[in-house]
Amino acid sequence: MGQQGIIRTGIGGWTFDAWEGTFYPDKLAKKKQLEYAASKLDVIEVNGTYYSSQKPETFAKWAADVPDGFVFSLKASRYSTNRKVLAEAGESVERFLSQGITELGDHLGPILWQFAPTKKFEPEDFEAFLKLLPAEQDGLPLRHVVEVRHDSFKVPEFVQLIAKYGVAPVCADHFDYPMIADVTADFVYARLQKGSDEIATCYAENDMTEWAKRLETWAVGGVPEDLPLIDAEHRPKKKTRDVFAFFIHEGKVNAPQGAMAMHDLLQSRR
Repeated sequence: MGQQGIIRTGIGGWTFDAWEGTFYPDKLAKKKQLEYAASKLDVIEVNGTYYSSQKPETFAKWAADVPDGFVFSLKASRYSTNRKVLAEAGESVERFLSQGITELGDHLGPILWQFAPTKKFEPEDFEAFLKLLPAEQDGLPLRHVVEVRHDSFKVPEFVQLIAKYGVAPVCADHFDYPMIADVTADFVYARLQKGSDEIATCYAENDMTEWAKRLETWAVGGVPEDLPLIDAEHRPKKKTRDVFAFFIHEGKVNAPQGAMAMHDLLQSRR
């Protein structure tokens, strides 16, 4: 494939009862689950930070439990995004970013700002929100990704707006939410949410192969030809990009197996 960015595959969180004895070894202590998960996966999206703040010591402990190269994507506080006027989120954004996340250091991945399915695209207000997202925190560079889940965002103006600020959209493979596969940042963030508990690898073999090709295309700086674009006129600069792909939501029971299978598939294709 030549030069390419780093492709990381992972899951949402690391605590789930159904993973005990299937992904995690029998009788593995819960306090050892993160360490084990990080030894098998490349990235974890943390959902707990969406609901409540954490202490700096907690982030430092997470960082100490994972190997070099492993990263956490943090879902930002719901108080920042679940509001009528996004321009008024400044205090909540600052509070989230200053709670101690920089204790993760090199293990800090993208910050995910998730919006309610009912939140519609209001260009001026959304741009006001994007202006609240800093490029760094305590000297540590930040990468921002937005998950918008209302069809009103499926307009070129939205793609152009986030590209202006170097923010990535979630490319959601979802039954109900819009897919936005346009590339607008120096990384790509995919959430693969059509898995099945009945499939050992979460996604079927053919789907895994198709997604592997797309992840590789993004990593070398391209745009997959088989995914719809909201703004077909927008062509990102050709450069290698890091790619994050999460097996999450549907098929959660086998999500870890899906992430590991995708990692192995990508390795076999190199």
